[in-house]
Parts: sequence; structure tokens; C-alpha cells
Amino acid sequence: MDLQTRKLNLITYLAQLQDENFFEKIENYIFKKSKENNQEFRPFSVDELISRIEKSEEHFRNGKFKTQEDVEKMSANW
Repeated sequence: MDLQTRKLNLITYLAQLQDENFFEKIENYIFKKSKENNQEFRPFSVDELISRIEKSEEHFRNGKFKTQEDVEKMSANW
């Protein structure tokens, strides 16, 4: 079973879950792991956004990008 199918199965399972205590345990585990991996979500600073824009524009000028058609072909294999 591929990862995408496993994710969809998990989403379906969670959507049907009625045990709030069990759901809370799952939720706490996920958020705990997220914090352990320093993956807390935070907004980008203005400087970070500008840097990302400049890097993106440079990649575009150098031909380092994918067209919509390229992405659609890639996603067909997911």
C-alpha cells in the first residue's frame, strides 16, 4: 500500500472516530512529536519572504522550474 493511500485511510479512520479520549491521545502525540522535531509552525518574517521571492525569481531566470504540465505528469504517479 502506498503512502498516499495510507494517509487517506488514516484520515477516514480519524473522521469516523467517536472516542474523544483516544482522539485526544492521538492529537497530543502528534503535537508532541512536532515540537520535538522543531517543526512548530510560524509565519515567515518579511526578510524571509523577500529572500524566498528573490531565490524563486533567480530559479525562474535560470530555467529551474516546472510547468503546470510537468507537475500534472508527476502527480499522476503519486
